[in-house]
Amino acid sequence: MSTVVLIHGAWHGAWCWDRVAPLLEQSGHEVVRFDLPGHGKDRTPAAKVTLEGYTGRVLEALDALSEPVVLVGHSLSGTVISQAAEQRPEKIEKLVYLCALLLPSGKSAIEASQEDSDSVILESAEVEEDRGRIILSEEGMREALYHDCPEEDFERSRRLISPQPLAPLATPVELTGAFESVRRTYVHTTQDRAVSPPAQEKMYTDLPCEKVVSMATGHLPFFAAPGELAGHLDSLAKL
Repeated sequence: MSTVVLIHGAWHGAWCWDRVAPLLEQSGHEVVRFDLPGHGKDRTPAAKVTLEGYTGRVLEALDALSEPVVLVGHSLSGTVISQAAEQRPEKIEKLVYLCALLLPSGKSAIEASQEDSDSVILESAEVEEDRGRIILSEEGMREALYHDCPEEDFERSRRLISPQPLAPLATPVELTGAFESVRRTYVHTTQDRAVSPPAQEKMYTDLPCEKVVSMATGHLPFFAAPGELAGHLDSLAKL
């Protein structure tokens, strides 16, 4: 079986994998997950958080493991796993983009979101430039992210969610042939309001993936359909 490294997306932390991680472990995988800087239990101030810092935290985890891993990135962390693949291609068996930003070199997450006219995430967020962060209201959380999730997950998440550092969203990815050498797969969420289904399709068409699987969920399938998601991740890990 594989070592599966799970990287959370914007506003969230390692806690968002609480339903999926045990299911992967039951299937025989070793699961590694952690908070990125400024998220969860990591108290790095938002203004000091960078895409390089996110990537560095992932590289630390990869360097501590002896075998190549299946690296899963949710949402914004598509940019993070791409940068990790650029710097440690030999440490990654394959990448899994979970309704994630699969961007060409030179593009930032904010640029991609601005081009996604079907997304409601930016209109649900408030930028606090002086503090280097983006706040998501509870109403915005529910409308953009949690519309198909159990109420208990929404209630727990609204207590755990963190302000999103701004710099990682504004920083373009920088990719070369090293990134291109790593196998890519994609999980497409067809009811997504944050990264719209057409935007996802364009990304995995422009940067083709070895395998694309679809889920009829919104942007948080680890809450909306954890069993189904774990099954897909298990299958992709074995691909």
